Amino acid sequence: MNEKKEHMQEVILEARGINKEFHDPVTVQVLRDITFTVNKGEFVSVIGKSGCGKSTLLYILSTMDTDYTGELLIDRELMTGRPDKELARIRNEKIGFVFQFHYLLNEFTVLRNVMLPGLKLGKFSEQEVEHRAIERLKMLGIEKLASKPAYHISGGEKQRVAIARALINDPHIIMGDEPTGNLDKRNSDIVFNIFKELTEEHNQTLLIVTHDPEFAENSNRIIEMEDGRIIRH
Repeated sequence: MNEKKEHMQEVILEARGINKEFHDPVTVQVLRDITFTVNKGEFVSVIGKSGCGKSTLLYILSTMDTDYTGELLIDRELMTGRPDKELARIRNEKIGFVFQFHYLLNEFTVLRNVMLPGLKLGKFSEQEVEHRAIERLKMLGIEKLASKPAYHISGGEKQRVAIARALINDPHIIMGDEPTGNLDKRNSDIVFNIFKELTEEHNQTLLIVTHDPEFAENSNRIIEMEDGRIIRH
């Protein structure tokens, strides 16, 4: 029990006073003083009406958007102000992504799709990356799909492959932008249960933007946004 408690105190992501403005053509403030932390092993949902700034925030937290004020720390290291090339490397190593659309490459097999971020990281041999990819597919119960071309599998299966791909480099945090937004109820439940299992059994940290109130209610914690501010976290 104590070990679990210690894990919970390990901060994986921290936002300190993040503000963001769009200038098009007038200046609009889209994020205001966003401050919160996410601890290791937490499953956090970000909710709020369309246009409240959820996706904008996720792009900043994932280091893809660097045009903001305030500070972002991942794994206790400051990301703000680092060069793009360095951020790209950190992103590939420390962050796994699951989007509403799976972004699988149709011309490749399921296995190859899962391997790609691992090959890009260059930390392990191709053989080891393949082994790790098969392990992730097994974990999600889809190893039988390994040799199929990505365009040959169903939408729900594609999203599970996208989760396996997000896990390939053992990221510190998985970020999702509406990962169940395109799925029916059954497949949404499958994806939710995978996320739940990842946190409970593998101590994986998750930060997921969602429109689905049931999904959010069943996660460990909800961050609610309104008009670019956090109103509950």
